[in-house]
Amino acid sequence: MPRVTLKTVAAEVGVSPATVSNAYNRPDQLSAELRSRILAVAAELGFTGPDAAGRALRTGRSGAVGVLLTGHLSYAFSDPYAVGLFAGLASAVERTTSIVLLPLPLDEHGEPDLSVVRRANIDALALLSLPATHPVADLARARGISVVTTDPLDDPDASWVAIDDRRTGVLVGEHLAALGHGDVLVVAPAEDAPAGSAVQVVDPPRIAIVDYSSRLSGLSDTLGGRITMVTAGQNDFASGQRVAEWVLEREVLPTAVVGLSDVLALGVLEGLLAAGVDVPGQVSVCGFDDIPAAAPRGLTTVRQPITERGHEIGRMLLDPDQGPRQVMMPIELVERRTSGPARPA
Repeated sequence: MPRVTLKTVAAEVGVSPATVSNAYNRPDQLSAELRSRILAVAAELGFTGPDAAGRALRTGRSGAVGVLLTGHLSYAFSDPYAVGLFAGLASAVERTTSIVLLPLPLDEHGEPDLSVVRRANIDALALLSLPATHPVADLARARGISVVTTDPLDDPDASWVAIDDRRTGVLVGEHLAALGHGDVLVVAPAEDAPAGSAVQVVDPPRIAIVDYSSRLSGLSDTLGGRITMVTAGQNDFASGQRVAEWVLEREVLPTAVVGLSDVLALGVLEGLLAAGVDVPGQVSVCGFDDIPAAAPRGLTTVRQPITERGHEIGRMLLDPDQGPRQVMMPIELVERRTSGPARPA
């Protein structure tokens, strides 16, 4: 049986192939009656629509944007910050464009496997929590794919939607310093760690994830040598709970615990409260981002406009030529009941 094509439908209806194409791709260009007639004939002939690959070759556009994730893909659906960011991004692109989630695994040598970007059929790419100078960004640009990052780059041609992550660390550090805290434990996610990882002390404190690294830098510069850093696996609530168990085994409790994300801080908070620790009387707890669960638990944190940030990223992905192309989102320290004066020595 001969293959039914767009030209077959056009000949049957008595219109041009371009008109049939418009029935699927640009319905606003046709009357409702003509479009209905074309689709009815197409259905009778068994034609399901123009070939996507062929359309991409003709237009030079795939109709999809990519979002590169450094962690597991499940992070996009489980982490409250990521959920809010993706909701905002989707609101900007969902009517005209698909979203492709791309993981960035490590190869056998422990280096980022760039093949995921080499194979990706996308028009634009968002890099989350990766430096704007990462090799994956260079590869995407070499392929003619526009790139939007969350890392501010001192380049007038760069596109980014950022917050001043170092400043967020300074805000929390200044808050705790003013309250007299001299022994602060910082909780960070471990890169590529399996779920349930044991707590490990990181000395000297360091982390490669760009936004967390900037937060840590702000904390360190403000609090000096008064911080200790640990990791306990992925960026999730359970990791924070394991840190709380580890804290309770120490001879002396820290005066404050800072999670580099709210989910880590909330896990620590829940673990301490379950053990009967007075928060903030014995230990203060702070986080970053102000996810929806932070306010009900009274968590002191630094607020950023998560959904709005995602929407701005989506806007830039959808239209690389529309400005502005560099947006610094506002932040503010939100003082709640989980932080207070350091306990007496």
